[in-house]
Amino acid sequence: MPLPSVHALLLCALLLSPAAGAAPSRSLQAPLPVPAAAPTGVPSIPPGQVQPVAPGTRPAPTIPTLTLTPAVPQVYRVEYLSNGFIEVAHAVLTLTPAERPLARTLAATVAARVFAARPGLAEVDLSVYDKGSYAGFGGPLPLLTASVPQARLGAMTAWALGQDKPGQGSYERAWVNPGNLPAYREPDRVREVTPTLVSPGAQGTGSQVKQNAAQIAQTTARIRGGLQGGFLYRARRGTEGVAALTFDDAPHPMYEPLLLDLLRRAGARATFFVIGRNAAAYPYFVRDMAAQGHEVANHTYHHVRLPPLPTAEATDEMRWANEVLQGLTGKPVRYFRPPGGEYTPATLAAAQALGLTTVFWTDDPGDFQNPGDVLLEARLRRNLRPGGIVLLHDNAPQTLDVLREFLRVARRSGINLTTVGGLPK
Repeated sequence: MPLPSVHALLLCALLLSPAAGAAPSRSLQAPLPVPAAAPTGVPSIPPGQVQPVAPGTRPAPTIPTLTLTPAVPQVYRVEYLSNGFIEVAHAVLTLTPAERPLARTLAATVAARVFAARPGLAEVDLSVYDKGSYAGFGGPLPLLTASVPQARLGAMTAWALGQDKPGQGSYERAWVNPGNLPAYREPDRVREVTPTLVSPGAQGTGSQVKQNAAQIAQTTARIRGGLQGGFLYRARRGTEGVAALTFDDAPHPMYEPLLLDLLRRAGARATFFVIGRNAAAYPYFVRDMAAQGHEVANHTYHHVRLPPLPTAEATDEMRWANEVLQGLTGKPVRYFRPPGGEYTPATLAAAQALGLTTVFWTDDPGDFQNPGDVLLEARLRRNLRPGGIVLLHDNAPQTLDVLREFLRVARRSGINLTTVGGLPK
């Protein structure tokens, strides 16, 4: 595979090496913005608490890694995965403030090096972080991200070097942190469990009446199906030949292109419950979802449990996600899934006020607990039924292993897997 401007890119990478002993040039591009203070009213202290891992969770399968030779000092890790059809790599880079001016050039260098190290890759995705604050995928957002299909390496390289042609615009599969995003809030890290109505701790008859009404609506939605009081657990009773396929926690740069490729090959449609901060940092994947006929839905901005938050902050979590998603797809957001399945009458009412239907599920095979391919596939087969809503996660390695066969099983069973919006209500 031809690698455009590789020598120039390697030279730039060498300039950043501690062995070079010289300060990096600042003539290739402007420095990346430093994230600014949070907007007025956005909390600066994370109110969400990190939850314990759900009982029974097993260690995740080991993802293979690539080692670049010679090494690029700023590369933290390069991982790669396959969905049985294509293989995709994700490279994480961490930079000091002095190295930020060459972030784009270094990202293009690494993309070229990864393709050269593993020529069969269909795509290399990149996440470039501040070295001092890097805390993994759920931590503070990257400084820069990019998705580089093999055929687009030249276009990405031209953008990185400032050589893209006038009038053609910037490379559309890249994102640079503007520095004006909502303050970082610690996400909850436990998988979804049985949907739960949580008391917000308020006292008084009015509060109890609202709780009772929400509980009745929840029970009715479970038994009768269809849309009931702002809830949706499954399609209306009597539905045949269709079920909803849903994925929480999207998008993730390692898994999203592989998952979308599998769904495209199977001709299946799904609803992605998207975390707003992930959508902000990887907007091209959200646009891919919409372009391929999938439904983009709300999973809060930071993936935090809503019941402990004041109603205004819980509303902000939903509203911020709505704004990001609608800005990317050009379509109103219709559906919402609360992290952990936990809600209160107040958060349910807030979702309705934002035009959102709160969606739960009938089938949770526990893919986020890494139960093993055999058990995960057995659970999916056993619980598949017309009118149901299947809960999966886009960042679960074993889901990639079993999804292809599950889609075949559904088709042979006469069940069309589709979006939440495609269910009779």
